[in-house]
Amino acid sequence: MTPLPDRTVIIGMLATLGLVFALVFWFVRLNPSTPPPLQWRDSAPLRPAQPALPGKPSNAALI
Repeated sequence: MTPLPDRTVIIGMLATLGLVFALVFWFVRLNPSTPPPLQWRDSAPLRPAQPALPGKPSNAALI
């Protein structure tokens, strides 16, 4: 078996590399990244619960 000419090997390598890049960019374009979901630390701060005033019934007493 005779070896391939250098030009044929280089063209084959460039064609393979181009095909790999084309496939990667095509699949990335078909499936774009989505923004991550909101995490608990990204939400608005919650108001702290206020203590019941003396002489007024708490919500638990109303149930």
